[in-house]
Amino acid sequence: MTRVSRRGFLKAGTVAGGGILLGRRAVMYAEGNAPLEQFGYGDVQLLEGPMREQFDTNHAFFLAMDEDKLLKPYRERAPGEDMGGWYDNNPDYDYQHNNERGFATGHSFGQYVSGLARAYAITGDKATQAKVQRLVSGYAPTISDSFYENFRFPAYTYDKLVCALIDAHEFAGDPEAFAVLNKTTDTAMRHLPEKALSRAEQRARPHKDLSYTWDESYTLPENLFIAYTRGAGSRYRELGVKYLEDDTYFNPLANGENAMINEHAYSHVNALSSAMQAYLVLGSEKHLRAAKNAFEMLVTEQSFATGGWGWDENFWKPGTGALAASLTKSHSSFETPCGAYAHFKLTRYLLRVTGDSRCGDSMERVLYNTILGAKPLLEDGSSFYYSDYNDAGSKVYHPDKWPCCSGTFPQVTADYGISSYFKDAQTVYVNLYVPSRVTWMQGSTRCGLRQETQYPWSNQTAMALSLKTPEMFGVALRIPAWAGAKTRVSINGQKVDAEVVPGRFVTLRRTWKDGDRIEVEFNMPLRTEAVDAQHPDMVALMHGPVALFALRETGSVSDLRKADLLQAQPLGMGSEWMVKSGAGELRLKPFTEIRTEPYRLYQQVIA
Repeated sequence: MTRVSRRGFLKAGTVAGGGILLGRRAVMYAEGNAPLEQFGYGDVQLLEGPMREQFDTNHAFFLAMDEDKLLKPYRERAPGEDMGGWYDNNPDYDYQHNNERGFATGHSFGQYVSGLARAYAITGDKATQAKVQRLVSGYAPTISDSFYENFRFPAYTYDKLVCALIDAHEFAGDPEAFAVLNKTTDTAMRHLPEKALSRAEQRARPHKDLSYTWDESYTLPENLFIAYTRGAGSRYRELGVKYLEDDTYFNPLANGENAMINEHAYSHVNALSSAMQAYLVLGSEKHLRAAKNAFEMLVTEQSFATGGWGWDENFWKPGTGALAASLTKSHSSFETPCGAYAHFKLTRYLLRVTGDSRCGDSMERVLYNTILGAKPLLEDGSSFYYSDYNDAGSKVYHPDKWPCCSGTFPQVTADYGISSYFKDAQTVYVNLYVPSRVTWMQGSTRCGLRQETQYPWSNQTAMALSLKTPEMFGVALRIPAWAGAKTRVSINGQKVDAEVVPGRFVTLRRTWKDGDRIEVEFNMPLRTEAVDAQHPDMVALMHGPVALFALRETGSVSDLRKADLLQAQPLGMGSEWMVKSGAGELRLKPFTEIRTEPYRLYQQVIA
């Protein structure tokens, strides 16, 4: 994989600016630069392609969900049909006996509402807005202390409810959302700890069984800080500060100590977004440093070639060959919708603050090799959960119904558009090369950029600008670190003079006119990436950002040389590849193209 050195990441290029007004106070950022702006959900429209299809499928799925079923866990002793699985209210649940029904009562309600609110902001669909407001209205009278009593996940569930209510207010225009948020907060706070508790600290306190030590109070600050910035009140800023996990997590990370080892993977990457919000709201350089250091550890020490991380939902000690060991020990390689959602948020924050294009490289690797290949949700709550990188890998649903990944799936697909482009006063940044259209105001002129592409299956993308009057501004293109020397950028058919450097943005600044076209041709040389430093001959074949998985039905090719892999040939537009060697043939596919075929990610090679 493209390795990001600590020195290189921490000294990444930034964007010019000053302070930014948040709430009623100006924060002068530690890096001396205002973050890039995030576009609104409605400013970016995905065009026809796999990302649009995945978003549309999730939007339709949750729009059709039964509202009484969704609200039943909050309505005490309510009649009617249950959702099933983790979501139900089941006082007889016993995690030690694999009885999955009732593991996390009502846990994902807030995520479903959040996903719908974001979908409304993207589509303007009035039925979606009405459903969000009905769900908030239906939830409001159910708020009670009894819901949180003898409950495994009060902080986890409260966090999702905060996200739902601030999104309902911001994106679906719900006038009651903040009042409902305040009542929810008043109630939940009577059942939350006095500070963020690590899992070790939870285990040290009295608990009914081990599952009661898995709550995630350390992820709370992100949404609490966002609630404050959206106008919910200063109490949310104070609560955000209260629940920063400084003592056991952010302080060590800020000092360069790896505090991630043996911690739950998804929730601790998710917690890094709280560190980034602490930087954005408080101007805390310590928390920015913690997030930077953690990200560098994540991509250099914990990640597979796909960008996925956290096998068996854990972070492992670097330098031990743990990633290679997982290829025969586990099928639980990456908690996909949850992990992708956390990864997208973290890389989006970091890219906005640092301007480092390699954050976008990491984001797109996770996009094309994990979440975009996820199986769709089924009506019974069957959810794609783990990407499997085992030597005998396959795509399957999680055995439990309505697990946590059913909640993050609609959120991450709704975030595809806002992850694709950023802006400052002078420049629009193209982060993801996806079929899409973005619009913005440049001065007094409404501008648009439409991107047509089949990237990464094709090595080309084309962008057309639309604007009524000519305007001077920059268009910054992310040049991935893996890009070869023959990568070319042209404007209206003419090669640009600007230096195109892999691992950096190239900025095209000029007076743009209606109909101007930008074209990028990426040089995508095949390369191999070892699973870890201890196993240099266990490699994945990469083409651009895409990992190629060998289909096991073609058999195991012994005496496979690395040079054979590097001579792989595409059969069609990137949907299938063929490797021929003296020892036999090997067919490979991207993760998005795999259906029921068994596969393996890494191949044993000889020199």
